[in-house]
Amino acid sequence: MIHISSQFDSGNIEIRDARDPTNVRLAIRHDAGGVFMQWFHFRLHGVRGQPLRLVIENAGECSYADGWHGYRCAASYDRADWFRIPQTNYDGRQLVIEFTPAQDTVWLAYFEPYSQERRLDFLGWCTRSAGVRVERIGASLAGRDLDVLHIGEGTHQVWVQARQHPGESMAEWFIEGFIRRLLDASDPVARELRAKACFHLVPNVNPDGSVLGHLRSNALGVNLNREWHSPTLERSPEVLHLQTAMRRTGVDLFLDIHGDETLPYVFIDGSHMVPGYGARNLALQAAFLANLKWASPDFQTEHGYTDDRFTDEMMTLASKWVAANFGCVSLTLEMPFKDNANAPDPHTGWNGARSQHLGQAFLYPVLEHLRALG
Repeated sequence: MIHISSQFDSGNIEIRDARDPTNVRLAIRHDAGGVFMQWFHFRLHGVRGQPLRLVIENAGECSYADGWHGYRCAASYDRADWFRIPQTNYDGRQLVIEFTPAQDTVWLAYFEPYSQERRLDFLGWCTRSAGVRVERIGASLAGRDLDVLHIGEGTHQVWVQARQHPGESMAEWFIEGFIRRLLDASDPVARELRAKACFHLVPNVNPDGSVLGHLRSNALGVNLNREWHSPTLERSPEVLHLQTAMRRTGVDLFLDIHGDETLPYVFIDGSHMVPGYGARNLALQAAFLANLKWASPDFQTEHGYTDDRFTDEMMTLASKWVAANFGCVSLTLEMPFKDNANAPDPHTGWNGARSQHLGQAFLYPVLEHLRALG
């Protein structure tokens, strides 16, 4: 008999009926507050050689149901190497996953997870490098630490944050890749960056939601990327603490790292629609995108959000709030949950390693940006 569990870091699934391996009925659990759902992460045991048909019955009710079209489930036997399951199909109502596991135990997830333990291990690794300072700027609603890594001795202030939306684990893979290259003592790009700027790097803005297996919200069910206009200790202390820290240092460049459920592309949503952004920032933003396109073939500018996607709520978003309050170039990066349609990989889709490589590639456009600032 197969066994299904999700009582672990970022676990999320409800079991409706698992008696028949060829018709396992499942449902995704809502974030706290009942507004968002799409992230799943669970373990199957006793399944070696067993043909499985897993049916997520409420897929059509998810926050971004259209994102299931063309999506393939992520799977791993060892939680290190993740692959995609080709037989993942969405009929407009249910998501059906069919495969025969080669091992006794297999983990399935919406995207390759990034655990709290990996984050803590990575923070420990970072502190071995000279010139790295880890600051606890406050706590989440559930009392988890909000950590910022400070790296570099230059005058420009660069803020990079990841995982406001906890289900977007590719964002934390990205920032790990960014930091690893930034700390490479033999990399001339990294050396110049550390001399020109002080980097303030937030690996995980939403540690509660990440551990709880949420898609977009914190422990209270609040979408942090709609709180930047008026955060409070009661609803969104994570944002409030970040704003306090940013006001202390100032911001000359801001990067907010995300994932998009629907679009199979890597793209940036800029702040050119923010009132007062100005001709200089428009030119700097255009140069940043051009330099990123040169640095990484995974990045493109044809597909992305329309300028009117965020109208009434525009100033509640992190990148738009930073642009308006600090007058700097402020960008939101989006990576796919599916694959990069311009450079597909049938085995892995978009994954943690590709997110890390993109993070490493970002150092070049950041350096060119800082050179342009003078």
